[in-house]
Amino acid sequence: MKKLSRKTFFKGLALGTVSLPFAIRSCGGQNHAQDSSANIITGKKYKWKMVTTWPPDFPALGEGCNLFAKWVNEMSGGRMEIQVFGGGELVPALEAFNTVRSGAAEIGHGAGYYWRGMLPAAQFFASIPFGMNAQQMNAWLLSGGGLELWQEIYGQFNLVPFPGGNTGVQMGGWFNREINSIEDFKGLKMRIPGVGSSVLKKAGGAPVLLAGGEIYTGLERGVIDATEWIGPYHDYKMGFHQIAKYYYTPGWHEAGTTLEFFINKEKYEELPKDLQAIVRSAALQVNHWMLSEFEAKNTIYLEKLIEEKVDIRKFPDEVLARLRELNEEAIQEEIAGDVLATRAYEAYDDFRKKAAEWSKLTEKVFYNSLQI
Repeated sequence: MKKLSRKTFFKGLALGTVSLPFAIRSCGGQNHAQDSSANIITGKKYKWKMVTTWPPDFPALGEGCNLFAKWVNEMSGGRMEIQVFGGGELVPALEAFNTVRSGAAEIGHGAGYYWRGMLPAAQFFASIPFGMNAQQMNAWLLSGGGLELWQEIYGQFNLVPFPGGNTGVQMGGWFNREINSIEDFKGLKMRIPGVGSSVLKKAGGAPVLLAGGEIYTGLERGVIDATEWIGPYHDYKMGFHQIAKYYYTPGWHEAGTTLEFFINKEKYEELPKDLQAIVRSAALQVNHWMLSEFEAKNTIYLEKLIEEKVDIRKFPDEVLARLRELNEEAIQEEIAGDVLATRAYEAYDDFRKKAAEWSKLTEKVFYNSLQI
């Protein structure tokens, strides 16, 4: 195909002898012409604000938000800029959901169980006790119909959600009290979110919901007696080993917590199709990166905790068995009379049961064979 000079090109456009599809093919090497004007790439720039539930530049979680903004900007050729605000910088950490829903910010990042008071269904897209691990959550959301249901439910709150990271299997938490029986939870003030907080309450404890940046001070000053967070990487960085006596495993309350990007629906739909695709792609990249980051760093910081003689303990089997029973009661109370929560839990649990059958034949057998 003969290449047109710049002068001939624009003259042809003016005279109608050069079509726009030809012009796009000649300039870009590919035909980007679309049936809808919404799909045409323009030079219009978009500037968004992201509010998060994490402290500014928080390891892995806040860093993932920063990477998202960076990747969106790079992939869009500078057409889309996102300014990231940590919890408390623009709005309080736990106000992110409503801030984005109202349009005061275009996008947010957090975890669905933080919004359970407004939307009980949200927590089933994050994590529930004795639930699915990270790869099972990703399988459900990305290939098992979970994302479509999630977007339908959040759509009723003017939001579009996407998976935005995963913590992997968490630790059971930091305690200044030994847990030898279920009775040891009585009167225990513990920072714990989601359904896990209801389970703790049923066991006689007193759940407290604190944003990440408030936990250390709360534990140090005795506002709480115990806290769960994520795992060795974050827990070491946050200094919990300096102010708590015992580090328990496993993280029965969160086996693989999905973090989320949630976008104001109107703002998302205003974006050209290519920018929508870029946002989705960046979210998926963060989802993969964050789990990998936690897995890599937890191995390093577990060694540090062991070197510093941290007392790492396993919850007794009878304690875990009783917590599992209480969890079943808590979930049924959580979804009672709530149509959206019931739909979310039934879809979650159906996939969980199928995934469990597969993992019994594969991962469980494999790990048992290692005798670790």
